[in-house]
Amino acid sequence: QVQLVESGGGLVQAGDSLRLSCAASGFTFGSNAMGWYRQAPGKQRESVATITSGGSTYYTDSVKGRFTISRDNAENTVYLQMNSLKSEDTAVYYCAAGGQATAWGLRNLFAWGQGTLVTVSS
Repeated sequence: QVQLVESGGGLVQAGDSLRLSCAASGFTFGSNAMGWYRQAPGKQRESVATITSGGSTYYTDSVKGRFTISRDNAENTVYLQMNSLKSEDTAVYYCAAGGQATAWGLRNLFAWGQGTLVTVSS
């Protein structure tokens, strides 16, 4: 079955860096778009970054220049490198798989990971 397993979350200080990983299985990883979403306490889940099967990337405005999404199709893994973290980046981060990547998130989304908590202290 389709499975997405995130890792790499934790507690860091403002200005620090963190890299999230998402290991995928159960589907043809290289043929699908992937994305990272986040949900802060009391807020709706939002798309943070997406990447097409070919490696094109999209980011929400608040993370542009600080976060980088990448993928390793040989390892069936997608990453989110987060630099210059801010307290407002505190959230549960979710990996997701879909058909297409857009600037507003994934289309035809078909799988979610369980989430990993990132806490940024100021």
